[in-house]
Amino acid sequence: MSRADGTSTADGTSTAVAERHRRSAGWRYRHSLWLLTRRDLTVRYATSALGYFWSILDPLVMSGIYYFVFTVVFDRSVGEDPYIVFLLAGLLPWMWFNQATSDATRAFLKEAKLVRSTSIPRTIWVGRIVLSKGIEFVASIPVLVLFAVLAGAEVTWAVLLFPVAILLQGVLTLGVGLLVAPLVVFFRDLERVIKLVLRFLFYASPIIYSTDNLPVEIQPWAALNPLSGIFALYRSTFFASELDAPLILTSALISVLLLVLGLIVFRRSERAVLKEL
Repeated sequence: MSRADGTSTADGTSTAVAERHRRSAGWRYRHSLWLLTRRDLTVRYATSALGYFWSILDPLVMSGIYYFVFTVVFDRSVGEDPYIVFLLAGLLPWMWFNQATSDATRAFLKEAKLVRSTSIPRTIWVGRIVLSKGIEFVASIPVLVLFAVLAGAEVTWAVLLFPVAILLQGVLTLGVGLLVAPLVVFFRDLERVIKLVLRFLFYASPIIYSTDNLPVEIQPWAALNPLSGIFALYRSTFFASELDAPLILTSALISVLLLVLGLIVFRRSERAVLKEL
C-alpha cells in the first residue's frame, strides 16, 4: 500500500468516526430533550385527577368570556364568523407562547442544581419547556376542530399550512425563551417585567381581533409582531381572507432572526450563567 493510499484510508476512517460521533451526539440530545419533556408532562398531569381537561379549561373560559363580551355586550364588529372559531384559533396558540415564555424565565433558576451538575446541552432546559407546551397545544387542537364542526366553519386548502404555523411558532418561542432564560439569571426583576410585557402583548396581538380591523396607519407596525402572521396562518385554515402572504413571510423572517439572536445571546452568556447559579 502506498503512503497516499494509507493517508486516504486514515482520512476516510476519521471522517466516518466523526460522522458517527455527530449522529450519536444528536441522538443523545433528542433523547435527553424527550426525557425532560416527558417528565414535565408527567409531573403536570400525574397529580391532577382531571389532567388533560385543565390544559384546555383556561382558553375555553377565556374564549367564553370574550365571546360573550364581543357578541352579546358590544355587538361585535371585529374578527370573522364564526367568531368562536376565530377566537380559539388565536387564543390556543397564544397560550402556548405565553406559558412557554413565562416558564422560560425560570428555566435555570428552578432547576439550578441539575443545570450545574449535568453535562447535557443547556439549551435543552429551554427546549423542553417549549416542546412540552407545544405538545399541550397540539393536544388542544381537537377542541378547535370540535367547535369548528359545531359552528359550521368551512375548511380551506390552507389547512395544509397548519403544521407550518406550528413550526414557525416553535422557532419563535424557542428564540424568545433562549433570550429571556439567561437574562433573568442576571436580572431577577426581569421575570416580572416579562409578565407585564406578555400581558400587554396579549392585547397588542391579533387574538380577539384581526390585523385588518386595525387602523391602516397602525397595520405596518402590527406586522412587526411575529405573532400576527403566525395567528393569521392558523386562522387561514378556516378563513381564506386571513392568508396574508407578506404578513406571514414577515413573521417567519422575524421568528428566524429571533432564534439566531437567542442562540447567540445564550452561547455567550452560558458560562456566566453557570457561575451565577
